[in-house]
Amino acid sequence: MPSNQLSFQGLTVFLHMSKSGSMQQTAADLGISISTVSHHLRNIEESVGASLLDHKRRPMALTPAGAMFARHVEEGLRCIRLGTNELASGNLPEIRELKLGNVDDFDAEVAPELAQALAKAMPKCAFEHYTRPSHEIIRLLLERKLDAGVATRPANDIGGLVEYPVLRDPFVIALPVSATIPPAVFLEGKSGLPFLRYSRNLLIGNLIEAHLRRIKVSLPNRFELESNQSMMGMVADGSGWAITTPACYFRAKRFHGRIALVPFPGKGFTRTLCLFTTDDYPEAMAEIISGSLRRLISQYFVDPVTRSHPWLSNDFRVLTNGD
Repeated sequence: MPSNQLSFQGLTVFLHMSKSGSMQQTAADLGISISTVSHHLRNIEESVGASLLDHKRRPMALTPAGAMFARHVEEGLRCIRLGTNELASGNLPEIRELKLGNVDDFDAEVAPELAQALAKAMPKCAFEHYTRPSHEIIRLLLERKLDAGVATRPANDIGGLVEYPVLRDPFVIALPVSATIPPAVFLEGKSGLPFLRYSRNLLIGNLIEAHLRRIKVSLPNRFELESNQSMMGMVADGSGWAITTPACYFRAKRFHGRIALVPFPGKGFTRTLCLFTTDDYPEAMAEIISGSLRRLISQYFVDPVTRSHPWLSNDFRVLTNGD
């Protein structure tokens, strides 16, 4: 076997193809041309002396030999990434690449300063920063398209990812500031104002719906929104009420004077925001990123919110790995 043909890039191309089945998608994901994808696949198959992909099918599928080879390639590339990452993590100025995702909650204040801090610490690093909803960040991590990402922890455990908790964000009730009805009346659906739901496409929406089912609360579904700003604007306008979190409320600064936050009545619940990394990402680097995140979240979210809402001090707080 002419093993010199088994290049790292060629194996990476093959592994992407084994999952996508599309040359066009693989080329787009890796930032190379379709002809380069074809060249690498041809070289790999010539090197191993076997057909690894069924080129007649669309999308392409792995042959039995290809399926066996792909399992070994995935493990081999994981070990190579782990080794190179661990070597680089001991010397920050030499790190060459970081693909980082940030949940949109932190897009305005935290993400820019985090990027600046990491850029200073890693002057040779090529950064790719993404802002996505939590479920998309987790998907991109599982697909190995991100190295690390901040997201809401899902209700179910995620295999293959390592988590570093950074924020405890309790659920609260957001009401128009003029509202005088007790919060429990809103949960009973007797307030006269419609309930504004977060979209069930979002993790935060799923967490809220799961808790409402647990406490046997059923509310009419008139408004379901993906945009936090739109939801807070409607609450401020007196057009509805919402179950939200201090972090979500704080993002909508233009509406603060017209929104009242009150504790969730009865059994409370919370979401946890974490830095997630792939299982081959070095712990030393993850600790640097999570440490910077905690400092910035405390400065831009926790401190100002708890100053204006002291009753949140015990629940809305930065977390450490021991929490």
